Amino acid sequence: MPTLLQRLTAEFIGTALLLATVVGSGIMGVALSAGNDGIALLANAAATAGALYVLIVLFGPISGAHFNPVVTLAMRARGELRSNVAAAYVAVQLVAAIVGVVLAHAMFGLALIQPGDHVRSGPSQLLSEAVATFGLLLTILLGTRHRPAAVPALVACYIFAAYWFTASTSFANPAVTLARALTRTFAGIRPEDVLGFVAAQLVGALAALAITQVLMPVDKQAHRIEPARLQR
Repeated sequence: MPTLLQRLTAEFIGTALLLATVVGSGIMGVALSAGNDGIALLANAAATAGALYVLIVLFGPISGAHFNPVVTLAMRARGELRSNVAAAYVAVQLVAAIVGVVLAHAMFGLALIQPGDHVRSGPSQLLSEAVATFGLLLTILLGTRHRPAAVPALVACYIFAAYWFTASTSFANPAVTLARALTRTFAGIRPEDVLGFVAAQLVGALAALAITQVLMPVDKQAHRIEPARLQR
């Protein structure tokens, strides 16, 4: 069992690299697409899906490769994490996401912090975020029960698809949402739209937890947190 420090380090590096990929590939996609938003989005989605697959394979055995507060909270709700560990995960994810955005800006020679101006508001956007997060959590929760070895590919494929079938381009992650409010690039979001996105994501996550419990109820004894694990 990795130590808590090892797990938090994995979450930090994974989340930071994920955000650097999301923002950096958006910048590169726009620069090379000659104004074609479809090509820019395709590049952004493909790079994000590819990075997710790699990061989950690398860090999954260490921290579970959450990189997402709603995933961490879902695991806590299912009894797979202790509350203080879940809180530490979320704190690290939030900080790392911001570091990832700053890193992407630095790599492209942009202002390190630039409040977003991309309008993402309205019922369709909020519904999209709820659906995107619902699908992501179902993919993870059911995937880990049915085909745990396939989870990296399942998550990568789902996120690639969700970039295209949701109006919001599938943030599906409160840490990602907060951090992307600090970029004025292709991947950005206005700070005033963040709260609505996060609320929608939480609704989607709760719905996924409820549906998963109906489809495959958690065995409380099987998922009981052992004392040795509680110390990490």
